[in-house]
Amino acid sequence: MSDKTRRVLAIILALAMVGSLAAGVILSSLGGGTGGSAPDAEESKSSSAYDNPREAEDDIGLARREADDPTAMGDVDAPLVLIEYADYRCPYCGVFNRDTLPTIVEEYVETGRIRIEWRDLPLFGEQSSDAAVAARAAGKQGRFWEYHDAVYADAPEEEHLEVTRDKLLGWAQEVDVPDMDQFEEDLDDPRLLELVRADAHEGEQVGATGTPTFVIGHEALVGAQSIGLFRDLLDDQLEAVGEQ
Repeated sequence: MSDKTRRVLAIILALAMVGSLAAGVILSSLGGGTGGSAPDAEESKSSSAYDNPREAEDDIGLARREADDPTAMGDVDAPLVLIEYADYRCPYCGVFNRDTLPTIVEEYVETGRIRIEWRDLPLFGEQSSDAAVAARAAGKQGRFWEYHDAVYADAPEEEHLEVTRDKLLGWAQEVDVPDMDQFEEDLDDPRLLELVRADAHEGEQVGATGTPTFVIGHEALVGAQSIGLFRDLLDDQLEAVGEQ
C-alpha cells in the first residue's frame, strides 16, 4: 500500500468518523467525502478514477484474499471483500456481529458474492488484545469464527466486555476447541500477538480510529449500521462490478 493510498484512506475514514458523530453521515467515497473537503487532486485519485470497486480494492491493497486465512470467510475469489476492523470489547462491534453479520453472511457470503476479512483493532486495552489473541489461537484449530461468535454473544450492549483468563478458556470449551492444552499454550504465543499488532498497525495507517470500521472497494463505513444500509452499500458495490 503506497503512502498516497494511506493518506487518502486516512482522509476518507476521518470524514466518515466525523460525519457519524456529527450528522449521521457515515459513508465516504475514496477521493472525496460527505462532510468535509476532498483531498487535493495531486494527492489522491478522485472517486471517478475508481468506477470499478474491484479496481479500487486491487489498487488500495488492503484485501488479502489468502485461501488459508482462518480470520476470513467466503470464497477467496468472491467479487469483493468486506474488511471489518473491530475490537472484541467494543459494544457496537458486538451489536453488529450479533444483529447484522448473520444476515450479511446468509445473503452475500454464502451466495459467493462477498468475502469477509477480519482485522483486529484492539482499542480498549490489554483485555482487547487478549481476546484477539485467543480468537486467533482458536483459529489455529479451525474455530476462529465460532470463538468470535461466542465472545460477542457474551458482550454487553453498552459496556465493555470484561475479559479474564478463565473466560478465554471457557469460550474455547464452549466452541469445542479440540486441543485445550495447545489452546492455552497459544494464549501466550508472541507470534499471535504480533499478528494482532500488525492488524492494529494497518488500521492506524488507514485512519480507522473507531470500531467497527468497514472498507469495501472505494467505500468506508463506520459504526454498527442497519442491515438496510449495509445492503445498499454492498448491492451498489456489486452492481458496479457487474454482479447482482
